[in-house]
Amino acid sequence: MKQSLVSTRASERFSRRGFLRGAGLSLTLPWMGSLPLRSEESGKRIQISDSLKPPLRFACIYFSNGVEPEHWWARGSGTEMEVGPGLEPLHPYREDIVFLRGLYNEQAIRNHSAHLGRMPNMLSGAWVSLDQNDIRVGRTMDQLMAQQIGEHTSIPSLVLGIEPTELRLEDGLSMIYGSCVSWASETKPATKEIYPARVFDLLVGKHTDRELDRSILDQVLEDASRLRVQLGFGDRAKLDEYLESIRDIEKRIDRASRDDRLEGWKPTLVHPNMVRPGEDLPQDIPDHMQLMLDLMVLAFQMDKTRIATCMLNNDLSQMNFGFLDGVQGSLHLDLTHNGRNPELEAMYLKTNQFHVQQCAYLLSRLKAIDEGGQSLLDSAVLMFCSNLFDGDKHEADQMPIVLAGRAGGSLQTGQVLDYMDRGDDNRRACSLYLSIMDRMGVSLTHFGDSDRRLAGI
Repeated sequence: MKQSLVSTRASERFSRRGFLRGAGLSLTLPWMGSLPLRSEESGKRIQISDSLKPPLRFACIYFSNGVEPEHWWARGSGTEMEVGPGLEPLHPYREDIVFLRGLYNEQAIRNHSAHLGRMPNMLSGAWVSLDQNDIRVGRTMDQLMAQQIGEHTSIPSLVLGIEPTELRLEDGLSMIYGSCVSWASETKPATKEIYPARVFDLLVGKHTDRELDRSILDQVLEDASRLRVQLGFGDRAKLDEYLESIRDIEKRIDRASRDDRLEGWKPTLVHPNMVRPGEDLPQDIPDHMQLMLDLMVLAFQMDKTRIATCMLNNDLSQMNFGFLDGVQGSLHLDLTHNGRNPELEAMYLKTNQFHVQQCAYLLSRLKAIDEGGQSLLDSAVLMFCSNLFDGDKHEADQMPIVLAGRAGGSLQTGQVLDYMDRGDDNRRACSLYLSIMDRMGVSLTHFGDSDRRLAGI
């Protein structure tokens, strides 16, 4: 009876974790670029060190079902860059982007599952298991970075979406594959949040929340210690596994306690500059997407996280784009698979442009935020991408990828890089990921199917 009671008490406490996980409102000073930095001892001006520079941020914005191929192109450079109709919303930002042509994922091409075998490995380059009893994908590059540099922020990574994670089967495979582009491990997708209010609470917690988290954690560990003496060897191992699942609470509390920075770079924002969203899921798709991107900007600006992903739609999405003028039908079945019908192709192009508009909106927000003489966009690497090229034909021999941001000055923007004719070994998407991770401070000898950096990046 006592064992059952202790276990129940612990379970009840953890059921509240989703509500309590927003910890640690930052009380740091904002960046004040008008004030010179001076030594406390001598009063002399001091050089800005790396610790005083804005940190680098990474974000991946994913959209499903590919593009209208003949309208997805760019040529030229800088202000002379021309972009195809599919990329028209990015025309004002052509000096801030890198258009990449020809990058691919070898394991996606080899997988005969046209959708679910080619989406969850977008950011890992790993093989997707086709055994419905063995859900398995490689850890994605955003989560690998979160694991190694996430200790610097209260939230290691922010994983956002618009559509919920689906648990149904599609062609004998779990739609978890189609709902998650970010994977914490080979077998576990990172938890995706689609409710704006929950994201806001995660970013903007109160100090009392932190204390309550600590209180709950201490009580759980106390209960576990009492329970351990009643268990056999095998059950103790099970208990250890359970406790391992809550270690992130303790780690998060410790990270949050370091939010009050005494020296070095300071975030530009102390308190949130937006009101808390309503509890309900937004029913207007454009508003929902824009709100989630606003929250991503807030997270970067308050330095709550430096790693973020956002899925604008799931793979095989039936999202209806009736809010666009002249567009009717669902994204996947009606518009993507259009059979080259001119009328449907025109509608499909509008959905492509709408997705690109979301990227343009994010760029405009980040570019407007000053961080001591440079914009937040200058201190970021953004990747806008889809897992398929020609969505109608399920072509994955290249993927639509656009980069934005200057990565602290290490990334030359305003250029078009074409890898299509450079040979397969020189156009692996995982080579790009290695290059990005290098800039973020995570250097690996290999990742996915590549052991080399992408030329030109």
